[in-house]
Amino acid sequence: MVRLGQNFLADPNLLRAIVRDAALEPDDIVLEVGGGEGVLTRALAERAAAVHVIELDPDLAEPLRRVVADHANVRLHWDDAMSFALDGLDPLPTRLVSNLPYSIATPLLLRTIAELPSLTGWTVMVQREIADRLRSAPGSRVYGAPSVLVQLACEVRLLRTVDPAVFVPRPRVGSALLGLERRGPAATEPVATFVREAFAHRRKTLAGSLELAHRGAANRVRAGLRELDLSEDSRAEALSPQDFVLLWEKVRGWS
Repeated sequence: MVRLGQNFLADPNLLRAIVRDAALEPDDIVLEVGGGEGVLTRALAERAAAVHVIELDPDLAEPLRRVVADHANVRLHWDDAMSFALDGLDPLPTRLVSNLPYSIATPLLLRTIAELPSLTGWTVMVQREIADRLRSAPGSRVYGAPSVLVQLACEVRLLRTVDPAVFVPRPRVGSALLGLERRGPAATEPVATFVREAFAHRRKTLAGSLELAHRGAANRVRAGLRELDLSEDSRAEALSPQDFVLLWEKVRGWS
């Protein structure tokens, strides 16, 4: 199981806490990525109208199929969540509740925010470092493109920190339960690309980093920063998520 980046929850008290923190309604459609041995799946199935489980590891077929046998509202999808056609889920999920495989946690969250506008909330177990990064504020050393892109669409809250002892096998890193509530649409692809390019060279100013991606962009970026009453020598980590959107509106159109 470790080879797929997944550690299984072994504490029933924590499982109950996850379901409680998810605050599911009876008509919610839940997406769980990385069903593991199905212990969280069972708890979710008892609270929600339906549960979609995406699992990659065929060694988990037996325990997960036992869950399906006991809960007719659970639907298994044997696939890689990073390539699976999420918009083909029927019915479309309204909440994502998962003990996420740590190796895909950040890209998976960004993908579900962008590709599943039906999702209104996420309750996810992630590596503590990822939780800190996604909720970090401008100026933090861990604030980066994922922080901006998640915060443009969602309010991000740390729900609880989690001791490694509650997992089997025990991970070498701390974990955290993270809550996201959608407050708007995902960033458009041009804005998302702009944000990633802005952070691509953190030691350079924002204008300098974007100049490397778009020749001749630096002067336009500096002018845009001045119009926003920001220093033209600002680095990417100094801008708030909304600042990036406003700056993009001013500099868009370069070739």
